[in-house]
Amino acid sequence: MLTTKRPTPTTVLYTVSTRSPAKTIAARLSHYAFILLRVVVGICVATVLLHEFSNPSPYINGLSALAWLENAILTSPTVQLASLLVSNLTFLWRMLICAAITWLIFRKGYTEESLLVIRGLGVQTSTSSPSYLWTSSTRFIPTSSIQDIFIHEAFKGFEVRFYLAIVVEGEEDVVVVFPGILPRRETLEQVWRGARACLYEPKS
Repeated sequence: MLTTKRPTPTTVLYTVSTRSPAKTIAARLSHYAFILLRVVVGICVATVLLHEFSNPSPYINGLSALAWLENAILTSPTVQLASLLVSNLTFLWRMLICAAITWLIFRKGYTEESLLVIRGLGVQTSTSSPSYLWTSSTRFIPTSSIQDIFIHEAFKGFEVRFYLAIVVEGEEDVVVVFPGILPRRETLEQVWRGARACLYEPKS
């Protein structure tokens, strides 16, 4: 899905994402319910880890509200069932399972890549990280270093894929825009035309 934003006449932001748009009420409720589930599972894992390393917990001892929360989580049917399933596992395996669940909690289920074009300055490419714990990777290319922007085709497996590339002065390899998603040709053509029109001054 392509999203276009124009904050100013000389600035345009193209964003391509694999995340489904939450346009309906059911889709929005499902999105927020999934976030709530992540938070609840994260709290449960944190409580179990805290209980695993110290019992009773020195951080919770003396704080009745937190002690009640820890007791409520540890005695909940879900945590009790999980404890029963992993009770015969060693400490290392229990920690590996907690680490895997934590990784799943903070893992993004989508990829988002963008191209920011600013006339007179240059372009900035950005690719989102696979986890909420890391920031996205970005690269800025000044206008003076941009030799050309074009759409090229290449083979990926047994299919032909199109990609938008930026030729940078002094570099042997081109900079591929949207390298992880590789959107369709129609989308790339729209971005290519808009980027060139925004990046270069129109001829009078």
